[in-house]
Amino acid sequence: MFFFRKKNDSNNTPVPFLAGIETDLHSHLVPGVDDGVQDVETAVQFIDALHELGIKKVITTPHIIIDRYPNSAETLSAPFREVKEALKAKGSPVSYSHAAEYYMDEYFEDLMKSSRLLTLNGELVLVEISFMSAPPQLHQWLFELAAQGYRPILAHPERYNYYHQQTDEYMTFKQRGCYLQVNLLSLAGYYGKHIQKAAEWMIENQMVDFIGTDLHHEKHLQAIKAIAKDKKLVKLLETYPFKNNTLTATSQAIK
Repeated sequence: MFFFRKKNDSNNTPVPFLAGIETDLHSHLVPGVDDGVQDVETAVQFIDALHELGIKKVITTPHIIIDRYPNSAETLSAPFREVKEALKAKGSPVSYSHAAEYYMDEYFEDLMKSSRLLTLNGELVLVEISFMSAPPQLHQWLFELAAQGYRPILAHPERYNYYHQQTDEYMTFKQRGCYLQVNLLSLAGYYGKHIQKAAEWMIENQMVDFIGTDLHHEKHLQAIKAIAKDKKLVKLLETYPFKNNTLTATSQAIK
């Protein structure tokens, strides 16, 4: 009952508050492959819920962490297709495709060199790093990604506490061609006030390129729905120039 922002002036009907975002580029909605949804039914339910909130395209990004979730295009294909077919069967209007969220650790360099990475929009690669400390090779790896024709998107930089006192690092990422993606839940305070403040600082300084739900489970979904009650955040989602709606569907998207 609280999913709507301002009314559409042309027909006076409510507009879902994520309609301006249009595309969610970070979620975990391939079932049974990581710490996200565990079955097809839940994946479809969550995709339907995102659509009710205004999302038209879901580019879901299962974890690829070699020593924990050793996913690949081959392992993701079957469960992804199950969800795709379930959405087709019910006539879902949502474009559903997948890329991946790559964990940059000691295994990443070999992975980057040995296989074609799963991308958003052909060249964009979603990457994450440790919450404890940045890998010493981080900027070298980002350079190597660019040299191979990729453009990295660093997932939820606001959640890396060690950057909160080194905010110049955010600008360094930007200067080196790395996009930054904040989590919607960070701006809502879901992970704590310090994470929220870091996300807001990045927004205020125009450092954020993309926003994502990072949706894993029901608790996340309920927190996302509750955002509609936060007038300040809804206004931000309406006015900030996120690049999400520039992303096109991949070849895996449902037609």
